[in-house]
Amino acid sequence: MAEILQNKGSHRILAVMTGIEGETPLELIETAGRTAYQSRDKITDDSAVKFTEMIRKRGHESVIEHSAMIVEFNDVSRGFTHELVRHRLVAYTQESTRYVDESNFKVVIPPDKNPDEKLVTLSLTNGNLIEVSFGDWMNLNEQMYRGLRKAGWVAQDARQVLPIATKSQIVATANFREWRHIFRLRCALNAHWEIRRVMVNLLRDVKKRVPVIFDDFEIDDETISAKIKTS
Repeated sequence: MAEILQNKGSHRILAVMTGIEGETPLELIETAGRTAYQSRDKITDDSAVKFTEMIRKRGHESVIEHSAMIVEFNDVSRGFTHELVRHRLVAYTQESTRYVDESNFKVVIPPDKNPDEKLVTLSLTNGNLIEVSFGDWMNLNEQMYRGLRKAGWVAQDARQVLPIATKSQIVATANFREWRHIFRLRCALNAHWEIRRVMVNLLRDVKKRVPVIFDDFEIDDETISAKIKTS
């Protein structure tokens, strides 16, 4: 039976860039950024936060590209990953359906849908009609995939029957500027419900870890969305 996943998508921050001498992400940004002003002599133990905030507020976001973050996304659909990989300035490594056997079938369904509700009438080749649910259809996909694998089809051929709802895992590495761009688009109220929920949770996390980079984003807990503050 296919395992149904609802609101299971999650993130795990694998690393935030630091310097070889232990410099924090903000200290790296300040060191690089002060190249423009030839003002590294003004660096103090607590100047990185103020400098980075100044750069961000002035819109000089190219400077915050000098630090980066690696994030792993788990129990998300391939629909989620299709949207994520459209962000070009990111390095990705994703679970492969060419090489990974997907017989242990897991699929993502919207959180407000009942996977067992019979909603669709299918006409069989013998003329009979049957009522099927989302869960029924996923179970049929699973049976077909397993059957093709047993018949000798390799994973990269059998994957042709896998739905976009299939569970996936992906690791993404991007600089802070690109993460800000991702949050602008994927945390917006009109973003897809799955990627919006996961990205808002990631945004909550990074606002705590590196607040000066992301604290101009305001999260709406009621709608599970976020946007940059207008004031």
